[in-house]
Amino acid sequence: MTTVADVAAAVQPSVVSIQVKAAGGSGEGSGVVLTADGMILTNNHVVEAGGQGGEVTVKFSDGKTATARIVGTDPATDLAVIKANDVSGLTAASLGDSDKLKVGDSVLAVGSPLGLSGSVTAGIVSALDRTVTVGGQQQQPQLPPGWGGGWGGGQQQRAESGPTTIGHAIQTDAAINPGNSGGALVDTRGQLVGINSAIATNGGDGNIGVGFAIPINTAKQVADQLIKSGKVSHAFLGVNLAQATGDTTGALVAQVTADSPAQKAGIKQGDVITKIGGTAVDGPDTVVGAVRGLKPGQEVSLTYLRDGREQNVRVTLEEKTTTS
Repeated sequence: MTTVADVAAAVQPSVVSIQVKAAGGSGEGSGVVLTADGMILTNNHVVEAGGQGGEVTVKFSDGKTATARIVGTDPATDLAVIKANDVSGLTAASLGDSDKLKVGDSVLAVGSPLGLSGSVTAGIVSALDRTVTVGGQQQQPQLPPGWGGGWGGGQQQRAESGPTTIGHAIQTDAAINPGNSGGALVDTRGQLVGINSAIATNGGDGNIGVGFAIPINTAKQVADQLIKSGKVSHAFLGVNLAQATGDTTGALVAQVTADSPAQKAGIKQGDVITKIGGTAVDGPDTVVGAVRGLKPGQEVSLTYLRDGREQNVRVTLEEKTTTS
């Protein structure tokens, strides 16, 4: 019978600590080894300061360290890939299938909370398909920034970035704290099912049992594109949204981009989107998160109100490319 200790021992060699030092800010976090020659998946917010001429250092489970370079970043999904220099024979993580997760499944979070590398916490999948806005001025949920006491024990700072909306996030009660960002969420077989990325708080910086991870199926798609070309292709709808007011719950269309999928489908300024793909829309973040979970070329249904009348339309999303 495989125990939690067995799973933890198998996974720990695939999880690293990351430290970034730069003139514009610094940060700490975790990462997951993708290849034996040093490709490592992490969060964009962990390494973004390194893109400003900073120094990125990776610490492995055996205590060895290596410098690393940034292969590519995708702020839209808060993911990044770095490459550890002059390494070989690393233990790559075994990738699972996040689409098969169910609420109540047991999971482990592995990373470097508060600079304590190789830490393991256990919990369950509390919910699926969460939409979480993190970073910028957002306070709840907030990114576990990883700049509390780290390897050097000092307070860290980061370059400020705008908010990021994460769609289809996995919610877990496995303890996630500052420094866990970019680390592994694994199932009971030790397979990677998510990249730990955010926590909800009640005003403090620590864990209250509500953490969020980016599904590995999404993360793998992004990582593969970053490794191949440094660019990531995202689905594009073509609307600017605001919170609907009054008695209507939804996302108000403030602007429609010319020649966009939304315009081609007949969406107009002033419409209020109330459902996307059958999911009720609480506000703009629901729409943004849903679109980011889809691929260019996919079709999605929208329900919207215009002059008090409900209408339905199907929109074929197009490609929008971001460059790291």
